[in-house]
Amino acid sequence: MDKRIYDEASKPIQDFLRYMETIKGKSQKTVDEYALDLRTFFRFIKMHRNISLKDAVFEEITVSDVDVALIASVTLDDIYEYLIYIRGVRQNNSSTRARKVSSLRSFYKYACDKACMISVNPTRNLETPKKKKSLPKYLSLEESIEVLSNIDGDHKERNYCILTLFLNCAMRLSELVGIDNGDIHEDYIKVTGKGNKERNIYLNNACLDAIEKYKAVRAYDNVKDKNAFFISRLGTRISPKTVQWIVYKYLGQAGLDGKGYSVHKLRHTAATLMYQQGGVDIRVLKEILGHESLSTTEIYTHLSSKQAKQAIESSPLANFKTKSNHELTKPKDEIEAKNKI
Repeated sequence: MDKRIYDEASKPIQDFLRYMETIKGKSQKTVDEYALDLRTFFRFIKMHRNISLKDAVFEEITVSDVDVALIASVTLDDIYEYLIYIRGVRQNNSSTRARKVSSLRSFYKYACDKACMISVNPTRNLETPKKKKSLPKYLSLEESIEVLSNIDGDHKERNYCILTLFLNCAMRLSELVGIDNGDIHEDYIKVTGKGNKERNIYLNNACLDAIEKYKAVRAYDNVKDKNAFFISRLGTRISPKTVQWIVYKYLGQAGLDGKGYSVHKLRHTAATLMYQQGGVDIRVLKEILGHESLSTTEIYTHLSSKQAKQAIESSPLANFKTKSNHELTKPKDEIEAKNKI
């Protein structure tokens, strides 16, 4: 976890962060988000209750003195006030507010049920802010091919392998960056996803070919991180920012820059293409993506505009239309059938 953020927290919060990391096995990113969310919450609580802090710089309010008494004093009404604040003042969207509520729930569940530092959990009846449900943005098959066809220049084998794995295996950025040499097997690759959960993703011919071509040119001398599969020009494990830069570069070369595409949209693309054009069962797709809940995967069951258009046009009423004076033109097949009688 981020040591600076951890050191700013009080001991009860530090104990919670250690618990989430070591016992619950949460990733460093998730634990850091817990720390930041709790820091924002208790800064608000102190500002909300202490008139002397009304004009203080919010980011300078310390949370190192947040003790059990303050934690236990929080009520559901306080949390509602906090939600109003982060929506109105901090302009947090529904997804961010939902995450912050989840962080509070986890903390108070720990404080009440595990650490037994408080007797009443104020989040027990707290509802999660409703998220806006939007369809995932993804590249079409033609756009995906265009991206892969425009990979050239230095490290083209490495970069082609990265894009191929994203578009075929629906990996997360952290999963791809974390791949070690020992994770790649004859026909599958082992990745570590959210919550440090490992899963195997089988490799198709395109992925196997891309991996072999990268292996053939990958440097092995003067490599600082011997375990890392994808390495930078400096011989270190490739960083998430470098991978993001690579993706944006080739999206631009394919004429797709400025359209809101990103690394995570490549994951959406792989999942959507597997479901819509590959006919992959939704339960299989759930395992490939590493989702805990099937409801999370169901976002990929959306219809494409082409499919929706075809569905409307297939209606048996598609050719019915008003002619004049309530006279209707009947479907061609029905007219022909009547003439044959």
